[in-house]
Amino acid sequence: MGQLYEAIRRLVAEEKYVVGQHATERLEERGIMEWQAVAGLADGELIIERVDAKPNAAIEVREELPDGTEFKAVWSYLQQSDVAKLVTVHFFD
Repeated sequence: MGQLYEAIRRLVAEEKYVVGQHATERLEERGIMEWQAVAGLADGELIIERVDAKPNAAIEVREELPDGTEFKAVWSYLQQSDVAKLVTVHFFD
């Protein structure tokens, strides 16, 4: 597993995260609860780390809802404030 992935998982586990407006809208639109995206990160499968992404390094994680439906969550690392940010979620089509 990548270092960025582990750092973001640690921050989320410590409740040091924020949810962006875009993510809030996508969660509602797709019927995913915020807690499901947060809890899903702990057992999620890293798809890719984008350490050079701008404006913030980001990871894409395959997560799963309680009913088994898989979705992708994009999390970023806000270095200046040392918090994780849920950027967006979407289903695999």
